[in-house]
Amino acid sequence: MSKATEADPYVADTKDLIRVHGARVNNLKDVSVEIPKRRLTVFTGVSGSGKSSLVFDTVAAESQRMINETYSAFVQGFMPTLARPDVDVLEGLTTAIIVDQQRLGADPRSTVGTATDANAMLRILFSRLGKPHIGSPKAFSFNVPSISGAGAVTIERSGKTVKEKRSFSITGGMCLRCEGRGSVSDIDLGQLFDDSKSLAEGALTIPGYTPGGWNYRLYASSGFFDPEKPIRKFTKKELGDFLHHEPVRMKIEGINMTYEGLILRVQRSMLSKDREAMQPHIRAFVDRAVTFTVCPECEGTRLSGPARSSRIGKANIADACAMQVSDLAEWVRGLDEPSVAPLLTALRQILDSIVEIGLGYLSLDRPSGTLSGGEAQRVKMIRHLGSSLTDVTYVFDEPTTGLHPHDITRMNDLLLRLRDKGNTVLVVEHKPQTIAIADHVVDLGPGAGAAGGSVCFEGTVAGLRAGDTSTGRHLEDRAAVKETVRKPTGALEIRGATSHNLRDVDVDIPLGVLVVVTGVAGSGKSSLVHGSLGAGAGAGAGAGAGSAGAGVVSVDQGAIGGSRRSNPATYTGLLDPIRKAFAKANGVKPALFSSNSEGACPNCNGNGVIYTDLAMMAGVATTCEVCEGKRFEASVLEYRLGGRDISEVLAMSVTEAEEFFGSGEARTPAAHAIVARLADVGLGYLTLGQPLPTLSGGERQRLKLATHLAEKGGVYVLDEPTAGLHLADVEQLLGLLDRLVDSGKSVIVVEHHQAVMAHADWIIDLGPGAGHDGGRIVFEGTPADLVAARSTLTGEHLAAYVGG
Repeated sequence: MSKATEADPYVADTKDLIRVHGARVNNLKDVSVEIPKRRLTVFTGVSGSGKSSLVFDTVAAESQRMINETYSAFVQGFMPTLARPDVDVLEGLTTAIIVDQQRLGADPRSTVGTATDANAMLRILFSRLGKPHIGSPKAFSFNVPSISGAGAVTIERSGKTVKEKRSFSITGGMCLRCEGRGSVSDIDLGQLFDDSKSLAEGALTIPGYTPGGWNYRLYASSGFFDPEKPIRKFTKKELGDFLHHEPVRMKIEGINMTYEGLILRVQRSMLSKDREAMQPHIRAFVDRAVTFTVCPECEGTRLSGPARSSRIGKANIADACAMQVSDLAEWVRGLDEPSVAPLLTALRQILDSIVEIGLGYLSLDRPSGTLSGGEAQRVKMIRHLGSSLTDVTYVFDEPTTGLHPHDITRMNDLLLRLRDKGNTVLVVEHKPQTIAIADHVVDLGPGAGAAGGSVCFEGTVAGLRAGDTSTGRHLEDRAAVKETVRKPTGALEIRGATSHNLRDVDVDIPLGVLVVVTGVAGSGKSSLVHGSLGAGAGAGAGAGAGSAGAGVVSVDQGAIGGSRRSNPATYTGLLDPIRKAFAKANGVKPALFSSNSEGACPNCNGNGVIYTDLAMMAGVATTCEVCEGKRFEASVLEYRLGGRDISEVLAMSVTEAEEFFGSGEARTPAAHAIVARLADVGLGYLTLGQPLPTLSGGERQRLKLATHLAEKGGVYVLDEPTAGLHLADVEQLLGLLDRLVDSGKSVIVVEHHQAVMAHADWIIDLGPGAGHDGGRIVFEGTPADLVAARSTLTGEHLAAYVGG
C-alpha cells in the first residue's frame, strides 16, 4: 500500500471511536453508542438507569476480559474468570483501567501507606539510612514477626540421603503484643458467661453456645471440671483450663475434637473475622464483649522496639508514618543522600501525587478501612497520575463523591490532564460541575430499573442543556435558601472533641431540625459526627452503620455484604412476613417459601441458574430447566396468595408490592410497612428479588436508610446521602429528610451538595482547610446567614450556587 496522503489517510487513523452495538447487560435495552477516543465522556442519568451497566459491566469488563485472554492458559487459571458481556458488537476497545469506589479492604493491617506502596519505600529507606542499622526492610514491617529456628534437613545428593543442620532467623518489625494491629482487645468475661450458674444450668451466654449444641458439649463433657459446679466456685486450675487451655485433640462424647480455652476459641472464631461481614447478632455480641484499647507496648504504632529505635535524623519510621502526608513530603525533600537518590525520587513522586489529588491531610498510618468511598477512589488514582502510558481508557465512578465544591475544581483538572496525555476518560457522574467539562455526554434513562436502559441523549453539554431530557432540564437547577427555618427542640452537646484532627471542638448540635455538617474534604466532618456521637465503630468516614449512642442511627455508604442469593426482600426482613402470609393462607410451613431452605428447586439448589465451571475460561450460567429460573420447587409454586405464587411476588417491583400487600386478600400490614419505606426512599422501581450485588452505590445506601427508618432512634446521622443520586432524585431525598424531621426525628447530614445545604435549618461548617489546617468550626448558623457572610469557602460556593 502506498504512503498515506491527505486524501488517503492511514486506516488506523479512522479508528477513533469505541463502538457499542446491542448491549443488553442488566437493564440495558439493546443500547448502541459511539464513544470518541482521547476525549472526556461523561455518562449521566438517574440512579439505576444503566450507567454502570454500560460503562463498567460492558465496555470495561470486555476490555479486561480481552487482556486476560492474551495470557497463557496456565496464567489465566490464577486470574478471575470473566464472562463476555451480553452485547452484539464491541469495537475499538483500548486497555481499560478501572478506578472505582469499592472501599479499600477493612483488614486491620491495611493502611494508606500499604495501599499506596509508600510504606514499602519508607521501609527500604530506613533499612539503608537508619541509625542504628537493625536489618533488612522486613525489620521495619509491622506485618512481619521476628522468628528463628534450627533443625535437621534431609537432602538427596549423589544418590545418597544426607542430613545437615540448618538454622534461620528473620528480623521483623511487628509488635508482638498487638501482632501489628496497634490495638489490643480486652474481653469482658461477664458477656461470655454468668459465673453464678454452672455449665449444666446454661452459664454460657455466647451466640451459638446454647445447651445441647456442640460448642456447649465441648466444655460440659471435657472432663476438665464439674459441669454441675457454678463457675465462680472453680479452682484456679479449673478456671485456667476453662478459659486459657492450649488447643489439644481429645475424645469428647466418642468424637475426636479439639478442646481449647473459651477465650482462645472466641478470639479465633469471632474476633479475628471482619466485623462488617458478621451476622447482626454476632456483631452486636462482639461490640458488647470486646473493648479495644491502644497497645501499651508500641503505643499504637504497630512496630517493635528495635524498629522504632532506628532513626533518620530525629524521626523513626513510626514518626514518618504519623506525619500528615504534606509534611512528610517536605521531610523527604530535605533528605539529600546520593546512595538512595532513585528511591527518594520515587517516594517524592508518590507523596506529591497524594497531595496533588487533595489527600495531603491523610497520614500513612491511617487504617484504609476508615477512608470514605471518595477518599478510597482517590487513593487508587495515585498510581495513575504520573504514568506515562497513553491511549488507555480510564474509567471513573463518580470521582467527585465526598468532595467539597472547592475540591471538585481540582478533580476536574486531574481528569482533563489524563485526557490531554492522549487517553480516553469515561466518567459516571451526577455533579453539574463535572458534567460541564465533558467533551461528549451520554445520558441514559428515562427512568430507573425497568424504566431505564435506553440512551436519551448523545452529544455535547450545550446540546444536553437544550435537549428535553431529565438531566438537561435539571442541569441548571438552583435551590433557594430557606426563608423560614424550624426552631430546635433541644441540643446535643459535644465538648472537647479531639478525634483525628479536631482541635478541642465544642459545639451544640440542635435537635428536631435538619442539620448539615459541611467543610472541605479532610476538615473533620466525619470525625466530629461519627467520633463524637459514637455512631458506629471508629471515627473515620467509613464508620460502621448501625445504631449506637443514645438512640443514634447511623447510615453510612459501606458496601452491603451479600451473595447473589441476597436481595432487597431478604435484606430488609420483608421475606419473613411474606413467608408467614403464604404459610397461613395455604396451611403449610413457612420454610417452603424460602429458596434457601425447603422450597428450593432441587436441581439448582434455589439459585435459578446452573453454573458450569470451565477452568481458565469464563464459567457459563444457564437458566435451570426444571424451575425455569424461578428458584422454587414446582409443588411450592402451586400455593398462592392473592392469586400470585411466591416467585411472582418476588418478581414484583416495590410499587406493585405496596399495592398488593396494602389491600384485598393479600393484605399483610407487616410487609406493607416495609415496602412503603422502600418506596419512601425512592426505590419504587426495584424488584423484590433483584440480587444485592447488582445494586448501585446510591441504591445500596437508600436500601440501608429504608431498613433504619423503622428504628426507634431519635437522631439520624446520614453520610453523604446524595452520593450516586441524580439531580432529579435530590429533590425527592430532600422531601424524605423533611418528612423525617416533621415526624419528630433529628436529622444530621454530612454533605457537600449545595441543594442540601440551602435546604438545611442549621449549618455547621468545619475548616478552614484540611488535616492540621482544619479541625475547627468556622461557621454555625442558618444557610441565609452563611450566604450573607461569605466568610468561608463553603459560604462563597453556596452564595454562587443560589445566585446570592
